[in-house]
Amino acid sequence: MPGGPPDSLEPRRAFVVVIDALGAGAEPDAAAYGDAGANTLLHVAELCGGLRLPALEHLGLGNILPLPGVAPSPAPVVHGRLAHQGPGKDSTSGHWELMGVVVEHALPTYPDGVPPRVVERIEAAMGRRTCGGGVMDGLAAIAQLAPHHLATGDLILYTSVDSVLQLAAHTDVVSEAELVRACAAARAALTGQDAVGRVIARPFTGRPGAFERTSGRRDFALEPPARSHLDALHDRGVPVHAVGKVADLFAGRSIDRSHPGSTNAQALASLDVLVDELDGGMVFANLIETDQRFGHRKDVEGFHRALREIDAAVGAWLQRLGPGDMLVITADHGVDPALAHFDHTREQVPLLARFPARRRTRHDGVLADVGASALRWLTGQDERALPGTPFL
Repeated sequence: MPGGPPDSLEPRRAFVVVIDALGAGAEPDAAAYGDAGANTLLHVAELCGGLRLPALEHLGLGNILPLPGVAPSPAPVVHGRLAHQGPGKDSTSGHWELMGVVVEHALPTYPDGVPPRVVERIEAAMGRRTCGGGVMDGLAAIAQLAPHHLATGDLILYTSVDSVLQLAAHTDVVSEAELVRACAAARAALTGQDAVGRVIARPFTGRPGAFERTSGRRDFALEPPARSHLDALHDRGVPVHAVGKVADLFAGRSIDRSHPGSTNAQALASLDVLVDELDGGMVFANLIETDQRFGHRKDVEGFHRALREIDAAVGAWLQRLGPGDMLVITADHGVDPALAHFDHTREQVPLLARFPARRRTRHDGVLADVGASALRWLTGQDERALPGTPFL
């Protein structure tokens, strides 16, 4: 079978790297989400006067779609755009779909703020009161509600257009461990119609006017509602390594080991070690800052700077990857800085897949093709009950 185990004894490895929120053009139904015309990659390139990404350019980023500053590669790897099959535009559903879990119904959101019934439910579960509950940017929520929080100990609660509840606390008032326990209790209580995609712990420190979020973020996601390609790999004895928030997004299921990645620097350092030392298996990594730090704040220069740092790391990996290695660069959704709102955008995602092959081609498909391809690359097998068509 094409893409099956090599004849040599060299073990195979697959590295799937998600550049968070690097959308590559609006989905056909984007207007229903308020995202008509979205194209994060193109608009970042235009707003910063052209991208400077030599490694990604070499792989074929400019072959996916015309981009200022990025020339088409004369010898691209497998490249294209991948579409969502299910609803939504958040990290949970995006990462799930990459591994073949497609939800039928959108996860619940609270565009008008967290309903009183949900507030009562989580406060009872946590044994703590909350303040806030509106749709807010995280830093704005902390700045506005910290005086009340510091005086009372009430946890700062806020949400967004995504299926998420976030709970913030100053580490001098509520320790990171206490906040994590409270969020775990809230996660367990949110079932049925209020089974939100994620409950996120957001510890912060500092003084008024200079608050800073710590690296102690913790995501409590729903367990995937269906079997994934990670499950298929795990069942076949292939070790699965997660970097960054990936393990949290899958509620730890079929993850053998999780590696640090709360910042891009941490995640890239973890990937460097895995590229050099991993004997075989799957690595599924998230690079968060294009979304969390720059995307939602429309910091186009910061976004481009993060892409350049990722590009430099990719260039170094390409020098060290061997014939048994696959590298996939993709995303989970968009966060277009050219749109009026500050939220995620309903977009297709880019695909760049480097692996030894006689023929390089364009592949436009669905997100689940990534998981299907990793499974075939690492095991020589397919799981036909799962969505996705291998691009090998």
